[in-house]
This record gives sequence, structure tokens and C-alpha cells, in this order.
Amino acid sequence: MKKKTPIIGFFFLAVFFVREFSLPQTTGRDRSLDERVRSFLEKMEYRWQDMNVPASDGAFLYDIVLKNNYKNALEIGTSTGRSGIYIAWALSKTGGKLTTIEIDRERHEQALENFREAGLSGYIDARLGDAHKLVHELVGPFDFVFIDADKHWYRNYAEALIPKLVPGGCIAAHNVYERRGGWGGYGGTGDFYEYMKSHPQFETQILAESRGGISVSYKKESP
Repeated sequence: MKKKTPIIGFFFLAVFFVREFSLPQTTGRDRSLDERVRSFLEKMEYRWQDMNVPASDGAFLYDIVLKNNYKNALEIGTSTGRSGIYIAWALSKTGGKLTTIEIDRERHEQALENFREAGLSGYIDARLGDAHKLVHELVGPFDFVFIDADKHWYRNYAEALIPKLVPGGCIAAHNVYERRGGWGGYGGTGDFYEYMKSHPQFETQILAESRGGISVSYKKESP
């Protein structure tokens, strides 16, 4: 990775800091938890590995959950917990809980440790297992789903979860790009995007500001 000039580097860090640590607050909530989560994220800023989302994308997930007052969230692909921390942080303000699934034991155990240190374990049900099977076993309903796992399986996850998503709910997915020419998007996510774009029950777009390609699909309210 090329080094940025000092001026560009300073500007990037300034923007990053504002986005990362100036998320909306809710009056009367547990401020000590906010400070604990911020402190943990600041400490971990340059330590995340194992395919975690960028901080700016984590903040987008936080905003989506908080602004829509979602309470029953599902994440497919915990990794070591960065995205789950942002989602659970928002759920701590809405009174909700996150169920998150990871197939790799080492990443799962590291995520559990990170959730504890961030003070969010009480808002997270972290499960070790194969999401290909677990998504069919979970009862739901869910109002927010975040998919960041095996890219070629995104459509399969969506098909299993759409019946369990409430009207007004959202399916967000990471590393999603449109098909262009013969390119099918990262890991084939272009096929998933086309499926969601053409689905009559959803309004779908890719967030232009996302660094990692976040698509958001909102389920239309029942007529």
C-alpha cells in the first residue's frame, strides 16, 4: 500500500475520526457504554484482520439500525466482530439483539473476546456453525440482516431469509458490485444484486459512499 502525503494523510485521519467517533447519540442512554465502545474501537483501529469491514462501513450499519429502530438483527459472517460491534452498539439503543454466525472457530472465539471487551456481549448471540444450515433453522422474524460471508452464496442466504424479514426490514450485504460486461461482481455478488434489484418486494441500491460496496434492500410495506 502506497504511503499518502502528510497533508492527505492528516485529512483522511480527520475525516475518519469524525465519522468513527461522532455517531448520533440518544439522550438518556447509557453514556458509559458509549464511551467503552468508542474506546475499544479507537484502540483496535489498526488491528482488525480476518476480512472485517472498514470502520466507515461499520458506521453505515450503525446508522441503518438506529435510524430505522431495528431490534431483531442477524449477521452472517461474524469474522472477529467489527461489524457486529457497530450493529450491536446501535441495538443497545433500540432495545434489540444481534444473532451472528461464524463458521471458523478461531475467528468466533476472537469475536467473543472483542464483544466482551467492548461491553456488548449482552446484546449479541454469537453462534459457531455453518450458516448454510443455520439460516434455515432460525425462526425469526428479523428486521435487519447483514451478509458478509461466502459471496457466491449471497442469493441463497437471501432466498432463505426473505420470508423471515418483516415489512420495512432491510437486507444489507458487503462487497456487492453491479455486473459489468463479463464481470459478475466481486465473488459473483453482481448476480445477488441483480436478483435483489428485480425482486418485487424490495427497493435496492448500492451505497455510493461505502468503501466496501454495501448494498441495501428494504422490504416494501404490505399494501
